[in-house]
Amino acid sequence: MGRKVRVGIDVGGTFTDAVVLDNETFEIIEKMKIPTTHHDEDGVAKGIVQILQTILQSKGIAPEDVAFIAHGTTQATNALLEGDVAKVGILGMGAGIDGLSARSESNPGQIELAPGKYLHTYHTYLDSRHLQDETVEQALNELLGQGAEVIVASEAYSVDDPANELIIAQAAARRDVFATGGHEISQLYGLRTRTRTAVINASLIPKMMETANMTEKSVVNANITSQLMIMRCDGGVMSIEEVRKRPILTMLSGLAAGVAGALMYEKISDGIFFEVGGTSVDISVIKNGKVMIQNAQVGGHRTYLQSLDVRTLGIAGGSMIRVADGRITDVGPRSAHIAGKAYECFASPAQLQNAGVVFISPREGDAPEYAIIRGGSGEEFSLTLAGAANLLGYVPEGDYAYAGKESARLAWDALGAHLGISGEAAARQVMDLAIEKTMKTVNEMIADYELDRSFVTLVGGGGSGAVLIPAMAEKEQMKWQIAKNAPYISTIGVALAMVKEQIERTVINPTEADIKRIRSDIMEKIVQSGASEETVEVTIEIDNQKNILRAIATGSTELRSKDLGQAAMTEAEMRAIAASSIDASADSMFLAAKTGRWHLFVNEEVRKAFFGLIKRKRTSVSVVDREGVVRFKQAGVRYGEFSKKQRDEGFVAFLDEHTIYSDANATIPKVFLFFREKMLDLTGMQTKEQLLSIVDMETELLSEEEAWLAVAYQ
Repeated sequence: MGRKVRVGIDVGGTFTDAVVLDNETFEIIEKMKIPTTHHDEDGVAKGIVQILQTILQSKGIAPEDVAFIAHGTTQATNALLEGDVAKVGILGMGAGIDGLSARSESNPGQIELAPGKYLHTYHTYLDSRHLQDETVEQALNELLGQGAEVIVASEAYSVDDPANELIIAQAAARRDVFATGGHEISQLYGLRTRTRTAVINASLIPKMMETANMTEKSVVNANITSQLMIMRCDGGVMSIEEVRKRPILTMLSGLAAGVAGALMYEKISDGIFFEVGGTSVDISVIKNGKVMIQNAQVGGHRTYLQSLDVRTLGIAGGSMIRVADGRITDVGPRSAHIAGKAYECFASPAQLQNAGVVFISPREGDAPEYAIIRGGSGEEFSLTLAGAANLLGYVPEGDYAYAGKESARLAWDALGAHLGISGEAAARQVMDLAIEKTMKTVNEMIADYELDRSFVTLVGGGGSGAVLIPAMAEKEQMKWQIAKNAPYISTIGVALAMVKEQIERTVINPTEADIKRIRSDIMEKIVQSGASEETVEVTIEIDNQKNILRAIATGSTELRSKDLGQAAMTEAEMRAIAASSIDASADSMFLAAKTGRWHLFVNEEVRKAFFGLIKRKRTSVSVVDREGVVRFKQAGVRYGEFSKKQRDEGFVAFLDEHTIYSDANATIPKVFLFFREKMLDLTGMQTKEQLLSIVDMETELLSEEEAWLAVAYQ
């Protein structure tokens, strides 16, 4: 028996990467890149098989020592962007008066996935009061006869009773046709959006199944007994069985993997994460140590798919430079890769002797304004953002994107001569343009998520992180860091990912029974997906505006949660981090309470008003976990520490004291609890009864003497 390892494989547009990590310490044992096998008859699965065999053999790792294996893929996203999807037959159902609206709402027509690329659907409708075997068979014959390759069954209220959708799915399965029901994709009312989400999901099934089956076979053939997990778009993983039912959840998963890796390694409280490649940068937000999530859109249409809020810009290491009327006008969106040119900074100085500037159109229809360099011997190289960053000294030696200054200087001096300025001045103009374009999105995200600019860290990942982030942070006077192992950060994220599941239901004023039911359903679902029960954390959210009851569960696939073998922080280090999170001096903070992994630091400030006649005390709190990540920070807060046996007289009294009573109702405060390894967010609760029922469920296993920390604010 050797040491146990975790394997992560990330299938990208250009390369398929793999890493092997030590299961205990998470140090990297081996990492590897090979070109993605798009054109092989077995598709991208071929590359997964190849890299898996090679990486395990290279370190002599025995199959039984693989404790966890997962892969992330851009396959679903690419299939949608390229329109490489199956044709979908929709069998809509409804009854009585609802039937009229159900007929149109279950028929989305052709769905535009990308300019000029469509998902084709065929539709038929049945009255679900008269469902019989022969009418179902006739409807399936009609849809398959028109060319449907996958079937979606979609009935008006199937989230309450999925029986009819299941009948259709079973009838399709008897014909060896893939089928899915709207209720499997989402538990929310809203037939139109639910049908659309189910249709997009179904269109991906045949292609994803091929890859999933082949990858699974290769894992089994390699004698690996650990279950193969697949990355989800919200940063978690799920079992291959679940992918067979809901491949849509793997859409955008490549983007989720990078920020998952950064969170595991970098211990960021509030930050903006940039995964910078050769052609584009993906930008996402981390707040209170968690990644921000929203409903994904496909072709401008909203879906019931929760995914990372990732915004992509055409600015990256290989971005080309545009020149018009004798001045630099833009950087990107075309990249050196698209133009088929090598980067100027990686050329040898000899190749750039007597270089001159030439202008090209990288793609047919592009304006001939993209500047490239032609050396004395006729070889051509693209001017790039990476070249500008190397010339200006932003890329540190040893970095994946480091090329030194010599070649960059020769190339950029040629551009400078063409424009009548120095090469460095031209590089600076380009860098400023790139920063300005990127910061527009960064500022939007800081505003959207109400981040405190002075506490935000810019985190660079991907092969070109150092090309953009140090210069941007310098110009904007913000904190920054390049993630450890940045070029492999996505693959590490896959290897370290947590299992994640989510259920949403339409419930008006949920009762304690509703909350208990959704909690037990999500527990069952996440354990099916491969999480070990004792690591599972469940968050319940109640959205009264939309009448949505939501349960989100995360858990690890093995018996330990991640702490990446970090040494414990000292109290002084934690106090300094807590102070910076609320803009206070470390001397003014005191440790008010601690339990489990949590330290609650407090700053009390007396403010004077009315010429000093009135004094008001303002309490700010920062809760830091043992790894130094700030998980909660807020001004104007009340806090308390309660043992379980003090629930009634202590905690309930604390809750009552901070509840605002009016003639109409009682407004309870927003509450967070911290105990053991858990941070319990109760801010979605509307009533004291709802809040206490969750607290009782979550603290069931605590002993009477064990304490929890509570913070409350209005």
